[in-house]
Parts: sequence; structure tokens; C-alpha cells
Amino acid sequence: MEIKEIMRHVDHTLLSQTATWEDIKRICDEAMEYHTASVCIPPSYVKQAKEYVRTKMAVCTVIGFPNGYMTTKAKEFETRDALENGADEIDMVINIGWVKDGLYDQAEEEIRRLKAVCGDKILKVIIETCLLTEEEKIRMCQVVTAAGADYIKTSTGFSKAGATFADIELFAAHIGKNVKMKAAGGISTMDDAEQFLKLGADRLGTSRMVKLAKNESASGY
Repeated sequence: MEIKEIMRHVDHTLLSQTATWEDIKRICDEAMEYHTASVCIPPSYVKQAKEYVRTKMAVCTVIGFPNGYMTTKAKEFETRDALENGADEIDMVINIGWVKDGLYDQAEEEIRRLKAVCGDKILKVIIETCLLTEEEKIRMCQVVTAAGADYIKTSTGFSKAGATFADIELFAAHIGKNVKMKAAGGISTMDDAEQFLKLGADRLGTSRMVKLAKNESASGY
């Protein structure tokens, strides 16, 4: 698979707590140069980034990040604010405690409410697979499908582990036709990226692919 084909599936990501505007501007420049699917950045930089890239590329941001335990109203406010600032795509974190409590109806309603706020903008749902059992992952595939979200996403990259091939295979077996898949966190080589895409992932959340394309050291998200 050619590098440019891989790149068009990449959400070029910088979510470090110490990220400055110069850092954000740099990854926007890289994302535009390499024609990635989007740039995924903290909410506080969305307005600046959108004004900088204008219509040249999509700006993605995160909601309820990274722990997911904010109230639904707080997540709704975050989402509206991000969209008003120009976000094109929203990556939300589920309430993992609700999943552990078996409150799947509440998890579904929260996703449904955020999708209603997003309207025709893309909503990706981060379920943090490294913290879930296989049964919980399967149930969340069903919940994300029923709630009408656009993507199910493996990981924040801020927990114990990131995406695995097994998780994408499990997603593919249990999501509905309306849901796409995003693998995120720990995608460290072009070969890994290609394998995730071959397994059916449509997006890759990573900071490393552009570095690899530049033949630079590729540590990080």
C-alpha cells in the first residue's frame, strides 16, 4: 500500500497537555502537506486551527477526554462549543463506569444525544478497549450502532494500551453497516498501519505516520 493511501486515512494527532500553538500549527502544516484525513487537536485550539487551515482540511477534536466520566450535559456543551469554533469531527469518550455497571441504555442515550448535537458532522465514539472485557466490547459495538454514531474508535492513547488487530477484527464482526472503525494509539509502523486498514479500519489515530514518512524517529501517540 502506498504511503499516500495510508495518509488519507490518518487523523494526524497531537493531544499532549503541553502542546503550544506552534506545535499545533506544525502538525496542521504537516497534515496539509501529506493530505491526511484530518488533524486531531485539543478543543482550545480548534478555532485557531480552523482559521489557519480554512477549507484545506478537516479539524477534529476530543470531547470528555480522556476519562469520559463527565456528565452528558457537560459533553453536550463541549461538543456545541467545538462545533461553533469550527470543528468538523468529534471524538467522544464514553462513560466507562456506566459500561462496568451494565448501564448500556445510558451509554447509548449519551451517544445519541451527542450525535444529535453533531448533526451531519462526524461523531467517533472512543470505547477504550484496553479497559473492557470482550463481552463489553461487543455490547458497545451494538450500542454505538444503535445510537447512530459514525465511527467506533478503540482508544484514547492515554490509558494502559492502544489499538490491537484483535479489537478491529472484533469490531468488524459486531458493528452495523452504518458504523466505520478507527484504530488509535500505539500504531508505530507503516506495516501496522497497513494491516489495520486491511482489517477494515477506515481511520488511524496517530502522530507517528508523518514522522515515519519523513524518516524521523516515531515515538509518541
